[in-house]
Amino acid sequence: MRPFRISRVSARRLPALGAAVFLTLGLFAPQSQAATVGATARAGADTRGTAAPAPRSIPVPKSPHAMDNSSRFRISSQDGAEESAPAPAPTAKPLRADQADRTGKQSPAAAGDGCGDLSGVINATGAGLVRELTALPRITCTYPLFNLTGNDARKAFREPQMVTVADALRDASAGYTGDNRAAIGQLVLFLRAGYYVQDNHADVVGDYGTALNGAALNALDAFFASPHGKDVTDANGEIFNEVVTLIDSTHAAGRYAGVVKWMLAGYDGTWPGQMNLAMQHVEWVVENGFKAKDDGRGWRAALKADPAILDTWAGFITRNGAQLNRLDVVSNVGRYLGYALDVPELKERVRPLLKDLINRYPNVGPTAPITMNLGWYTREYDKNNCAAYAICDLGARVLPAVLPIQHTCSPGLKIRAQDMSPGQLASTCTSLVNEDAYFHRVIGDEGAIPGDLNTDLEVVVFDDYTQYSLYAWAIYDIDVNNGGMYEEGNPAAAGNQARFIAHEADWLRPAFQIWNLNHEYTHYLDGRYDMAGDFEAGMTTPTVWWVEGIAENISYGYRGERNADAIHEAGKQTYKLSELFDTVYDQDPDPSVNSNRIYRWGFLAVRYMLQAHPADVRTVLAKYRTGDWNGARTFLKQTIGTGYDAGFATWLTTTCATEDCGPLPQAASIPLCTGGDPRQFDRNCRRDGLAATAGNYSYHFMYLPAGVKQLTITSSGGTGNADLYYGGGSWATTGSHLAKSTHAGNGETLTIDNPPSGWVYFSLAAAQDFSGVSVSTQYA
Repeated sequence: MRPFRISRVSARRLPALGAAVFLTLGLFAPQSQAATVGATARAGADTRGTAAPAPRSIPVPKSPHAMDNSSRFRISSQDGAEESAPAPAPTAKPLRADQADRTGKQSPAAAGDGCGDLSGVINATGAGLVRELTALPRITCTYPLFNLTGNDARKAFREPQMVTVADALRDASAGYTGDNRAAIGQLVLFLRAGYYVQDNHADVVGDYGTALNGAALNALDAFFASPHGKDVTDANGEIFNEVVTLIDSTHAAGRYAGVVKWMLAGYDGTWPGQMNLAMQHVEWVVENGFKAKDDGRGWRAALKADPAILDTWAGFITRNGAQLNRLDVVSNVGRYLGYALDVPELKERVRPLLKDLINRYPNVGPTAPITMNLGWYTREYDKNNCAAYAICDLGARVLPAVLPIQHTCSPGLKIRAQDMSPGQLASTCTSLVNEDAYFHRVIGDEGAIPGDLNTDLEVVVFDDYTQYSLYAWAIYDIDVNNGGMYEEGNPAAAGNQARFIAHEADWLRPAFQIWNLNHEYTHYLDGRYDMAGDFEAGMTTPTVWWVEGIAENISYGYRGERNADAIHEAGKQTYKLSELFDTVYDQDPDPSVNSNRIYRWGFLAVRYMLQAHPADVRTVLAKYRTGDWNGARTFLKQTIGTGYDAGFATWLTTTCATEDCGPLPQAASIPLCTGGDPRQFDRNCRRDGLAATAGNYSYHFMYLPAGVKQLTITSSGGTGNADLYYGGGSWATTGSHLAKSTHAGNGETLTIDNPPSGWVYFSLAAAQDFSGVSVSTQYA
C-alpha cells in the first residue's frame, strides 16, 4: 500500500511507515541512503561503474506488522529511537489520591512487586533524591520512571536533578564492588530514564546543557576507571550493561572507544548472561556513534584516532565465527564494521578486512546476516569498487540458491520464488489473472497505450521480509528500505522486463499472502493501459491522486475488503477534493501525513469520482493515455476546480459513514451482445441479467475464427453463487469441462490460451440460485 514509482537515477529520500531505521536480521539500511543507488542492467550483474539507464521503480512500504516482527531477528530491542526503555515494568499499584498530578490523571509512580511507590523519588531533591533512589530494593524498581509524563517528569528529570544523580554515581563508582550492594544500578537507571523521558518530552522536562553533560561524563569515567568496573561477571553485568547504554544516552561514543575496544577484544562467547547483554548494547553505541557529527564525540573521529580498533573488530568476528548463527551478538555488532567505509580516511584499511569477512563465510544460511550485511555496506559506501571485495557477481551467485522456484502462469506472467507450494503458485496466478479482468471492468478497456511494450511481468517472491532485505539488493540492485519494489522499467524499450519484487506476509501465516501484491499489480496495469510513457512522464503534473487512489480502490475492491482506515479518515473532513488533485509524494515533512493523504485520501478521491462523476474520470484518463498531462491538469483544476468540493464533503459524511463509501462502480464499456439467441456471445460483448436455480446451468457458446491466441470469459455482479466452466468444443458442465473458475460469489474469470477455431461452449453453473449476473467475452 505504499508504492512510489520513481527513477533510481534521481531518487529522493523516501518517507516510510513506522520506524525510521530499518533493522532486520542484522541488516541496517540507513534511511538517508535508502534511495540513492544506481541500477543494474540485469539481475546478478554489478554494473555500478557504468552509465546504464536505471529502471523506473516503485518502493513499497514496509508493513508495520513486518517491522514489529523483525525485532525477533535482532537480539536487542531498540527500534531506532535515541533512547530506549528497559523491559516492561512490573505492574503498578494504584496511587493514593494525594499522588495524582495536577491534571487529575493518575501518576505512573507506583513500582509494585514490593518496590513501594516512587513519589519520594519524584518529589525529592539533592541528597534526599539520592537517598530515595538507593533505598529502592532492586534496580527494576526504577522501571516506572521511564513512563513519567507531565509534571512528574518535569520534577524528576529537570537538569539539576540529573546532575545531582550523576555526581552521586561518580562518587559511588570509586568504591564500586562489582555488584549492586550499594544500589549504584538505581542511580544509573535514573539517568537512563531521565534521558529517555527528556528525549520524548523535552517541552516538559526542559533542555539539557553543559552542566549535565560534564557531570554524566565524569560519572562514566569514574565507573570505567573503578577496579571492578570491567569484571566479567553476572553481578557486574547487571550494572555494566546499563552503563554501556548510558554511553549512548550521552552521545559520547567516541570518548569510550577504548571501552568498546576492550569488549570486542575480550568477548569469546563464554561471557555470562548479563555481560553478554552488555555486548548487545554495544551495537547501539556503535550505530548511533556513527551517526554523530565528526566533532570528536562520535565513532568516526575515534576510529581515525585509533584505526587499530578496525582490526580488533574484524578479529572479534573471526574469533567468534563458530557462533555466527543468525540471531547472535557477533552478527549484530559485527555488521557495523561496514560503516567504517563511510569514513574516507579509513577506506583503504577497511577494504581488505571486509573482503575477507564477506568471502570467508557462506552467503546463505546461518552466516548470511554477516556476509550480506557487510556486502550491502560496500554497495552503499564504495559503490564503484565491487572488484575490491570480489563480489561483483554476488547477486548471480546467490540467485539460484535463494530463488530456485520458477513458474509460468501464462506467456506474459511468470513467478520466481524462494519457497512457494504448487497450490500457492496456482492461487497467485489466478489472483493476478482475475484482477486483470476486474481492473478492466472498473476502468474499461481501451487497449494498451500505443508503444507500451510491457507485455511481460515477473513476480519475485522472497519467503519473508527478512530474506527480501538480505538478498534483493544484491540480486536486483534495488533499495530494501521498503516492503518490496515494482520495477516498471522503460515500457517503450523492446525486451524490457517489468518486475515486482515482493515477499510473503509471514506475520499472517498459516494464511498465505504476498505483501501488497494486488496494489502493485494495479500499478502495472495502470501504467500499461492508462498512463502514457514511463512514470517520470506521468509525474509532470500531480497525478498521485489517481495513481495511488486507483491502486487502493482496485486492491481493496478486488479482494472484497473494507478500507477501514480510509473510512475512518472520511469523517475527519481533512481535505477538499480540489486539494487532493494537488497531491504529490513529498507534500509534508511528516511521513505519516504524506502516507495518509496519498493512500487513504487518494482512495476516497478516486472512489467519489468513479461513483459521482464517471464521465469526468473518462475525460481525465483520455488525456492521461495520450500524455496530455497539462490538459488533464487544466480540466481538474479549472473545469472542475472547486465545483465538486461540497458534494465530496457530503459524500464523506453520508455515503462513507453509512455505506462504507459505497460500492466500486464497474464500467459497462463492453457493449451488449446483439445476436438474437440469448445464449450466443461474440468477440467483445456482454450479456446481463443471467440467472439459474441451484444445480442448473446458464449455457452459452460463441464462434472463434482461426488464429485466436487468447479467449477471456468473465462473470460479475448479481446475487447468489455462479461458477464458470469452459468445455471447448463440447457443452460445459461440472462433470465435463476443460477449465473452471469456482470462487465464492459471481466474480469468475477464465483465460484460455490458443483455443480451437469454430464453436466453443461455456456455462454458468448454479452452486446456489443466482440472478442478475453479467458475462463478457473478449479474444485476441
